[in-house]
Amino acid sequence: MYVLRSGVVRLGAVLLLAVAVMAAAYGFAATNTVPDTRAGDGAGNINGYIVSNVTYTLNASNPQQLDRVEFDLNAAAGTVKVRLQTTGSWYNCTNTAGNHWSCNTPGQGVQPANELRVVAVE
Repeated sequence: MYVLRSGVVRLGAVLLLAVAVMAAAYGFAATNTVPDTRAGDGAGNINGYIVSNVTYTLNASNPQQLDRVEFDLNAAAGTVKVRLQTTGSWYNCTNTAGNHWSCNTPGQGVQPANELRVVAVE
């Protein structure tokens, strides 16, 4: 009888330990917090900008170079870049007032300039 009680006590102790470990694991898992997130799918129109009032500024000491190009966009934009030569460099632009943009074009020659490509995003 003693052997049977000893086995029952050991089994009870093992079960009690297992329950304690599971409760601790649940307690750690229960404290996790995950913030709300959003996901979705949808469609909307992409409307282009209208570029107007384009002006080019020649370099004062070498008129074969363009120092800057400026223009207006018909709506607000966050990032604007221009390219003046097919496969040429892209130049960053700065919003100087309202929707007026100025783009410094150091080293851009007048003669190879063959396009005014404006890329703008909201």
